[in-house]
Parts: sequence; structure tokens; C-alpha cells
Amino acid sequence: QVQLVESGGGSAQTGGSLLLSCAASGFTFSFQSMSWYRQGPGSERERVASIGTLDRTGYGDTYYSESTKGRFTISRDDAKHTVYLRMQSLKSEDTGIYYCNAISDGRPVYNWGQGTQVTVSS
Repeated sequence: QVQLVESGGGSAQTGGSLLLSCAASGFTFSFQSMSWYRQGPGSERERVASIGTLDRTGYGDTYYSESTKGRFTISRDDAKHTVYLRMQSLKSEDTGIYYCNAISDGRPVYNWGQGTQVTVSS
């Protein structure tokens, strides 16, 4: 049974930082590209960052949405079956529920977890 458990959300001030974690189980984590998604208030869920599978040097291709590029960093630890999202220079528009999922052909693969709430205020 696939489980995606997000954590690390909370309240932060504008310009602050947060580190989100997503613990995955029930599938071969190292074989899957992983993504973070955000659903803001009254908005559809959108992909904010992705990381591909790691090569022998430990490198994985990354993708960032225009709104997160330069501020967010996605990483993964295959030994821990965990994907991370380091969020810096937070803005109020980063407020929302953050979810992780495996991604294939640009689409999320599994049922969504409960997400973790991020609230950014001045």
C-alpha cells in the first residue's frame, strides 16, 4: 500500500524559511521521479518542483515552476525514501497545502497524502 506522508509545514513570516519532508512507502522510491505540489486557497493544485531519479554520482534532474525558481530547492534521500523541499524567501503567495507524489509523464502517480499546511504572513 502506497503511503505519502508530508510534514514540516507551519507558519512563517515573509522572507522566512521552511523545510518540508515527504516520507514515501509502498513503492520502489529510487525508481520514481518525485514532485512537490501546492494547492493555494481557492486554487487548483500545481506542481512547484520535481526531481528525477539519481544517477551514479547522486545527481537528479530538477524542475521548478517560475514562481519557485531560485527560492525553493528539492532534494531526495533514497536511503530514507524521503523527498525534501527547502523553501526560502517565502512570500504570502506560497501559502497553501503542500503535497508530494511520484510523477510519470508529467502526471502524479499515486493517491494523495494528507499534505502539510504552509502559511506565510507578514
